Amino acid sequence: MFSDLPVWGYILIALGLTHITIASVTIYLHRHQAHRAIELHPAIAHFFRFWLWLTTGMVTKEWVAVHRKHHARVEQPEDPHSPQIRGIRKVLFEGAELYKAEAQVRDTLDQYGHQTPCDWVERRIYKGRQNWGIAVMFAIDVTLFGAAGIAIWAVQMAWIPFFAAGVINGIGHYWGYRNFESPDASTNIVPFGLLVGGEELHNNHHAFASSARFSSKWYELDLGWGYIRVLDRLGLAGIKKLPPMPLIDLDKHGVDLDTLRAVIASRLHVTAHYARNVIAAVYKDEKAKANNAARRLLRRGRRLMVRNESLLDLRTRKYLESILAQHQPLRVVYEFQRRLHDLWQQRTASQERLLHALQEWCREAEATGIEALEAFARELRGYTLVTN
Repeated sequence: MFSDLPVWGYILIALGLTHITIASVTIYLHRHQAHRAIELHPAIAHFFRFWLWLTTGMVTKEWVAVHRKHHARVEQPEDPHSPQIRGIRKVLFEGAELYKAEAQVRDTLDQYGHQTPCDWVERRIYKGRQNWGIAVMFAIDVTLFGAAGIAIWAVQMAWIPFFAAGVINGIGHYWGYRNFESPDASTNIVPFGLLVGGEELHNNHHAFASSARFSSKWYELDLGWGYIRVLDRLGLAGIKKLPPMPLIDLDKHGVDLDTLRAVIASRLHVTAHYARNVIAAVYKDEKAKANNAARRLLRRGRRLMVRNESLLDLRTRKYLESILAQHQPLRVVYEFQRRLHDLWQQRTASQERLLHALQEWCREAEATGIEALEAFARELRGYTLVTN
């Protein structure tokens, strides 16, 4: 039917078809099913489910279970596809095989696959006859595009296994930039979520796993979020969860329970602000005063100072300690950062005890004589969950 198109026409068709698959994965499997961040109209949800059956053969329960286990056991030996554990080459080039192997583990499906579709279509067609959908897609491509349809079908079959299972699960925990110091190695690969519909913003997602939106900075583009907004406007989707955003009341000067709750709820934002406004400022001052030898030592220290301690090995811990031993202001702001982290970890402490700890933190920070730390402590007093 379309066997006389120019080469660029077939390329556009292949990209368009793979993009529908990408949207199905990020909107339906990931944000709707795995994390319950959005609601979908039943017709839209079933379209995505049907399309995934045609183009990937993936079973919703299996994908969801493997992904949830990844979050629950991230960077641990039980993580189904961590490059920190299994190596980047293994995950990048064999990510689909790792997924398939974990999807056969009954305990994984039972523990993490709850609240996924279990209707007649899922049990009798999608789950039991995964290869049927792929064969139907092959027949459709060849019928519509002739011999070129074979190449289009091959691109469709390879896109998700490589980009989602390989690139996102591999490079997304190995290389890139981080907006938030989540307790894992997740990274944002690029700020433009186009190839995999926003999944490229993987660090943002791990920081706020239940959020329907993956973008965080103004320059980050989450294409999947754009589609969700359109579906929402059309009444075909509902947005349930978004990341908490810190509010700062400039007229508020006392640390109360509202301050405590806001700081805890926005702890990853607080950490990011601390890294940018305190550590970066003090680091810049120390580097300006340092001699050549000290500057060489400081070259990598700023990133280590804000990295989650669980991600530092013995060598990097020693490297960081050597920097802190030679630069007292850096040691001070590092210790205040650790005290904030310790406050968040006190899950069994009473509100009164946590409130007293935060009040003491602000009081002592404002008495350090370090301008950037004092300014941050004054700003922290204004954190609130209540809008005026």
